[in-house]
Formats: sequence, structure tokens, C-alpha cells
Amino acid sequence: MDAKDVLDPLTIAERWMDDGRMVALATVVETWGSAPRPVGSHLVIDGEGNFHGSVSGGCVEGAVIGEAMEVIGDGEPRMLEFGVADETAWRVGLSCGGRIRVYVERVG
Repeated sequence: MDAKDVLDPLTIAERWMDDGRMVALATVVETWGSAPRPVGSHLVIDGEGNFHGSVSGGCVEGAVIGEAMEVIGDGEPRMLEFGVADETAWRVGLSCGGRIRVYVERVG
């Protein structure tokens, strides 16, 4: 295993599942304008709120982690959207002028 694998959120997700943890995966599926992370970026979250990776590089992560905890609980995937025109974007810190769409699903 090389150093890249150690830090890869998908590898971390697999390890956490092997440890018996409930896991959700958040993936950037679409961006518009100035977005902090590219499509395909991942954030893995466990049932206790531990996380690894990044979907925004900012405070959007806190909102995504909160939604992921609900996804782990109810098993229902969610599509989240954050953008500069949205009041939520300013509250969670996505004021870069772009928008991102993040898909959150329970895995394992």
C-alpha cells in the first residue's frame, strides 16, 4: 500500500466498514463557477461524526457531515446543493461565487 492509498477517502471508508462502523460517502457530483473542490471529490463520514476527505475545503463540510449522519441513520441518500446565491451558502461558508452539488449515500 502506498502513501496515496493511506489518505484516500475510499480506502478509509473501506477500513472503517471493516472495523464495523456505519459509513456514509459524500461525493461532489456537479460544480458551477468557482468551486473549491472538483467533481469526484469525496468525504467519508462514520456514525460518530468522524470524517476524512473534503468536498468543499470549507464550512460546507459541517453541513454535509450533519446530513451524512441522518443518511447513516435512515439509509435515505440525499442530493445537497450549496451556492453563493443561497442564504445557506453564506451561513456555511461557500462565498466563492460558485455552486456545488453533493450526493450523500450510506455505504456498506
